[in-house]
Amino acid sequence: MNLAGFISAALLLTLMPGPDILFVITQSITRGRKSGIVFVAGLCTGLVVHITAVSLGVSVLLMNSPVAFTLLKMAGAAYLLYLSIRAFLGRHQNHFELQPSASAQGKLYRKGILMNLLNPKVILFFLAFFPQFIDPDIGQPVFQMLCLGLIFMVQAFLIFSLVAILADRLARRLMQHPRIALGVNIAESLIYALIGLSILFVH
Repeated sequence: MNLAGFISAALLLTLMPGPDILFVITQSITRGRKSGIVFVAGLCTGLVVHITAVSLGVSVLLMNSPVAFTLLKMAGAAYLLYLSIRAFLGRHQNHFELQPSASAQGKLYRKGILMNLLNPKVILFFLAFFPQFIDPDIGQPVFQMLCLGLIFMVQAFLIFSLVAILADRLARRLMQHPRIALGVNIAESLIYALIGLSILFVH
């Protein structure tokens, strides 16, 4: 396995603007660093399922079933649109000023898992990205995929957690202003809606 090449590519891909990093920034700005990191943990837990599915070939079967893939897209889009509506309805509430409860943190963790599991783009990404770094001379492709998946998950958690911390520091000044807080909450709603709609066009 070309570990150096894989890690470099994984870091660059994780830092690229995309749904996951936008979600992490949004959660951290609207709810604070701790909530952002809890959300990151949820996203990475979802990665465990995707990595296992890709390694065992389950994702290939899903991709070859138009009905199953369409249902996954519809479920993912519906969930994100639901979150968009909830965020819009709560746009006047400054979540950053609230002390996050254990119950709220648990909901954020589960939200991260669901958002990752219901995103077909993650499946497409892993199916296209991982096989490039499998060394046929070593053999045991399933074991290699699992190892690469673990490395990807660890670096994603570290990078996203750092992003959450930086977003939190920025938010401590911005979210003190009611108009900015309202604008951020509306932006959160729009991000959910746009990404939810984009999922419907994944092929």
